[in-house]
Amino acid sequence: MSVLPTRHRTVAVRGHQIAYREAGPADAPVLLLLHGFPTSSHMFRDLIPPLAGQGYRLIAPDHLGFGRSDAPTAAEFDYTFAELAALTAEFTEALGLDRYALYIQDYGAPIGLRLALAHPERVTAIVTQNGNAYTDGLGAEAWAPVLALIENRTPETEEPVRAIRSLDGIRWQYETGVPAEYRELLSPDAWHHDAALMAREGQDGIQLGLIADYGSNFDLYPAFQEYFRTSGVPLLAVWGEGDQVFVPAGAEAFRRDLPDAEIHLLPTGHFALETHAPRIAELIGDFLKRNVRK
Repeated sequence: MSVLPTRHRTVAVRGHQIAYREAGPADAPVLLLLHGFPTSSHMFRDLIPPLAGQGYRLIAPDHLGFGRSDAPTAAEFDYTFAELAALTAEFTEALGLDRYALYIQDYGAPIGLRLALAHPERVTAIVTQNGNAYTDGLGAEAWAPVLALIENRTPETEEPVRAIRSLDGIRWQYETGVPAEYRELLSPDAWHHDAALMAREGQDGIQLGLIADYGSNFDLYPAFQEYFRTSGVPLLAVWGEGDQVFVPAGAEAFRRDLPDAEIHLLPTGHFALETHAPRIAELIGDFLKRNVRK
């Protein structure tokens, strides 16, 4: 199996420069990788090369406001999940992508699943890595400050949520739930990278706006679940079982609507690729081979 290089590119969407990583043959089946909070396509750096080497085309955009993509202020762009999903749909069209499998994680889940609702015929399969679509998956302690903000956005409810994107808050997301035997596989570069980007001017408004809008995703959970039932889309869940943001019950819940869903709970946390990228690449390669035609 060859390991192909990753290219770092940008494309203009609605006048905004969207950065993305790409690897693999141009005519190969596409896996569209949608990252979560507070990271970027950087989270896929260890996954893209081996899957590209298996004969897939990997495309991983940085959402607007994240990573190397443009970050207009909250006054200049309406940071909602509906808008990010619409922008992502336009990104796929700018690249000429009319068929793709989805890899969804954290924020990438409601963004990707909105794409699937709008154009189910384009989605060949779904890989969800701690990408939630059920209330079962919400970790009570981690979600308490977010739910308070969603219920009533005030300076008092905003302050605890700001801590989530601090260096300590981001490190917590990387380390929590990772067993001691895997802790040394975690690169501190990852949370320092994310924290530096989250500390840029304008990020306070961007991130508070998105977190306050997260309730719009809960409203769509029934529609997402109906999509699973009616489409029968092949689904692979590879889930860090120690995640306290999206707990393992969220992975198991997919079988309610997709009885043939393949579910693997891995001994790690929210950012499972940081410790288990080779295993996840194996699982995805096998899954795509059986479910997505080349």
